[in-house]
Amino acid sequence: MTDLLRTPLFPCYSDFPGARCIDFGGWELPVQFEGIQKEHEAVRTRAGLFDVSHMGEFIVEGVGALAFLQHMLTNDVSVLKPGDVQYTLMCYPDGGVVDDLLVYCLADNKYMLVVNASNISKDWDWLREHQAENVQMTDVSASTALIALQGPLAAQILMDAAGAAAIPASPFTFLMNVELFGGKVIVSRTGYTGEDGFEIYALADNAGTIWRGLFSVGAAHGLVPAGLGARDTLRFEAKLPLYGQELSATISPLEAGVGYFVKWNKGDFIGRSALERQKLAGPKRKLVGIEMIDRGIPRSHYPVFADGVQIGEVTTGTQSPTLKRNLGLALVDSKYAAIGTKVEVEIRGKRLKAEVVKAPFYKNTPKSAKGAE
Repeated sequence: MTDLLRTPLFPCYSDFPGARCIDFGGWELPVQFEGIQKEHEAVRTRAGLFDVSHMGEFIVEGVGALAFLQHMLTNDVSVLKPGDVQYTLMCYPDGGVVDDLLVYCLADNKYMLVVNASNISKDWDWLREHQAENVQMTDVSASTALIALQGPLAAQILMDAAGAAAIPASPFTFLMNVELFGGKVIVSRTGYTGEDGFEIYALADNAGTIWRGLFSVGAAHGLVPAGLGARDTLRFEAKLPLYGQELSATISPLEAGVGYFVKWNKGDFIGRSALERQKLAGPKRKLVGIEMIDRGIPRSHYPVFADGVQIGEVTTGTQSPTLKRNLGLALVDSKYAAIGTKVEVEIRGKRLKAEVVKAPFYKNTPKSAKGAE
């Protein structure tokens, strides 16, 4: 895997003999350190530390920055004040999704976009194609490391490491210039696990010191390193979408169940007309939760049937580590989206019984992080 990209934290993986790396969209990243089940459980009950430095970061600034982002994104960027974070989507004219991303309001007319690693080049090109003259953009992905500290004990670990002043007061807010193990970082209170947690943005050169420092402090709280495997099962249980599975160029925000992040009263934006037509008519497809009745695990792209015909396919599925149930998310014909609807999933050539169930499958909003996910 010598041709794969590596994050600034790659040398730290050797601190853990059980680390196993895979090719993830051109990056050599750990799928697990000690086992997906153990890492998943640690994040649900204590805390886990993720290297997500492969994500992309763009700075967008200038007198036209707000108007530009309002045109490019589905959410209402105008409501953000410095220190706020917002989840949003970027769409094509037909309503398909270019990417889902986070917007950080760094200052008036200055924002940071955090985009999916596999979409960095595509997103950059799309933004540049529509860039206004009074907007400046800088890709700082290569110089930025990103560490995610997630779990019910994450706040205590961060407080032990940097004091109470390092803890953003509420979800989807952030603090700049936090002193952490000798470096200045941005700390935001967001997450992709269904638990309270924090994202730490640091200069790439400081990443190793921060990573190892957090483990030295977090050891007393049971902090573990967590890989891509646990990251996927955690976000799946919380029904947090993954681009390329629940969202794509052919799956709209309304179909994926994230229509709340499309704000109709903000004015025009790319994809608005198509999404308005879809909303008026009602989406023909809908993302639903399914649970197997027969023995079997639904996996990505497995066909879903009802009344003898294919009505959609599984986008993500696994045996839930928390709930010990064989669950999936599936994009299906809206006529079959009601909870309790009996369906079949084709697994290795056999159609096995399943049922549409309520999702998210797991939801935990502790008082300190109410509304974080």
